[in-house]
Order: sequence, then C-alpha cells, then structure tokens
Amino acid sequence: MSSNAPAPRRGGRIAQIRDTYRMTAKSDPKLGLVVFGSFAIVLALMIALGFLLGPLWFWIVLGIPTAGLVATFLFARRAEKAAYDQIEGQAGAAASALSTLRSGWFVTPAVAVTKNQDVVHRVIGRPGVVLVSEAPPSRAANLLANEKRRHARFVGETPIFEIQAGNEEGQVPLRKLQREVMRLPRNLKPAQVTQLRKRLDALTTTPLPIPKGPLPKGMKMPRG
Repeated sequence: MSSNAPAPRRGGRIAQIRDTYRMTAKSDPKLGLVVFGSFAIVLALMIALGFLLGPLWFWIVLGIPTAGLVATFLFARRAEKAAYDQIEGQAGAAASALSTLRSGWFVTPAVAVTKNQDVVHRVIGRPGVVLVSEAPPSRAANLLANEKRRHARFVGETPIFEIQAGNEEGQVPLRKLQREVMRLPRNLKPAQVTQLRKRLDALTTTPLPIPKGPLPKGMKMPRG
C-alpha cells in the first residue's frame, strides 16, 4: 500500500457496520431479534454453565466474546443474503457479486453485451481468464463460446473458463459465484496475471454499471 494513501477515518468501520445493519434491516425485519437474541441466549447458556461448573466469573468472561462471535456470524450471513436479494435480477448483478473478490482478482464488467441485454463479465486471476455470463441457458452457451474464441486470440495457451450465472438448472446462483470462481485451479503466477491483464485491456468495452447493492467491501463476509 502506498505511503501517500490517506489514513482511514476514525469510526469508519463502525459507521460501515451501522450502515450495513440499517440497509439489511429494511429487507430483514427480524435482524435485530436474531442478532441480539442470539447474543443473549449464548451468554445465558454460558452463565448457566458457570453456576453448574464454576467459577462463574470465568464463564462470564468467556461467554461475552463467544456470544459476540455468534451474533456477528449471524449478522454477516443475513447481511450477505439481503445484499444478494437486493441485486438479484439486475443487469450486472454477477459483476457486483464478483467485485468483492480479494486482491489478485480483476473483474471487468460487460466485456460483451447483446441486444437482448445478455452480458459477459471477465475475471482475471491465477486460474487464467474466467468468463461469466448473465443470460438464459439457451443463449448463454453460444455467448460464452463466442467470447472464448475472441479472447483465445489474445491469451495463447492461458486457460479460459466459462461460468453461467443465474438461477436456472446448470447455472451458478449469485451467492455461490465467488466460491465457484475461487475453487478453480491456480495456473498462473502473480506476474503472469499482471501481464495477462495488460494484454486484455484492448478487449475491454464500455463497462455496464454495477448495481449499487449493500455488499460491504470492508466487512469480511462468509463465503456461502
């Protein structure tokens, strides 16, 4: 990270979590009950163990972080679900879901768009090139095949993978898309990824806007 980068503002992480909570609560009215209820239940169980096994203070000290961990996990899962539900069905939803991939992955939205608003996004990483379609299965296969041929002229022997994003049979749902991409085999070294990215810049078209869903980049969300 550059030493000239601005220092993060104080309270930024807390403000981000608060904003995520508010956005999630709009579509998940039971969020507060689940999060705070789970904290109370776990802490109560730990206190009960303290009375049974002793010493009580030890179980209270152990119970508070344990209850907090459980509540945080449930909050993250429900926030993730709400985020995907909000962007599902929008053009560019797959690119939005992929945009939170960790460093070392490079996502270019809408490297191909058809008159039917079928879209192909490109991901570059250690596996090679990953082409992700947003289209009905009847059109996605041909769309991906065309893009694979187009990219193959620029990448030589670099592997090219095809993934259909969507909710129909044979497609990968949004919430599983990151995991599907990250399980692909590592074929390239980091320096090769950089070279590949520069080589493919010439193929990039005007990007499709990514849906503004509440996908909190700063929060470590569990991979479903």
